[in-house]
Amino acid sequence: MTADRYFELCEQMNKKPKEEEIPVSWDDLPLIVQEAVNCFNILGDRIEADIGYLGKDYTALSAFTKEYDIEERMLFIEVLAWLDSRAIKKSAEKMKQEHDKLKRKHSG
Repeated sequence: MTADRYFELCEQMNKKPKEEEIPVSWDDLPLIVQEAVNCFNILGDRIEADIGYLGKDYTALSAFTKEYDIEERMLFIEVLAWLDSRAIKKSAEKMKQEHDKLKRKHSG
């Protein structure tokens, strides 16, 4: 949802917009976060058939940080780690749902 759409919905519902509920746009994010997201999307995935997504392959990370002249490397890596942990968690939840679905299918 965009901030504009949020404001439209608030207006339609006669609600006052709440600062903490206003969606952030890409341009609102600090440059270091934008660069980390771009890097995250470029890095390859490590996947195992029975396990699912294991995380990003950080082999090329050093080259990326040098090429894009990332100065705040620790913050950059923290953002990448946060993105990766969320992706791993989402993958694990999806794998569990699929496993439970197959289990129900074969037990009934």
